[in-house]
Amino acid sequence: MSTASGLPPSITVSSHDMDRLEAMLDGPTVAKTPAALALADELNRATVVAPEQMPEGVVMMHSRVECEDELHGDKHELTLVYPREADVDQGKVSILAPVGTALLGLAVGQSMDWDAPGGRKLRLRVKAVHAPKI
Repeated sequence: MSTASGLPPSITVSSHDMDRLEAMLDGPTVAKTPAALALADELNRATVVAPEQMPEGVVMMHSRVECEDELHGDKHELTLVYPREADVDQGKVSILAPVGTALLGLAVGQSMDWDAPGGRKLRLRVKAVHAPKI
């Protein structure tokens, strides 16, 4: 994943999400899979803050994200979830899906280039982030 400039965007992750994601990555069914390694790379470069210090408009676990494909004009509404909660029909995207991993920690206005299944090029820009219901 990269931004339109070719560099990965800076990301912010809450310590709560970081703890839960690291525990998930340590699980025997997930550890060492390509998806887990990609997520671990993202988490390694994240700025980690306390949950109450998370800036508004940043994608966290269970956030509902409105994004737009800048290359094709398509609008998407996705909710970032843990693998067991994923449901494509409801727009619930697993954190272990490439687009899920790429969205974590992005802020409103940031965009990232992504190759969708089948090789279609997308440039997703985060338009709005709705905080998870706690």
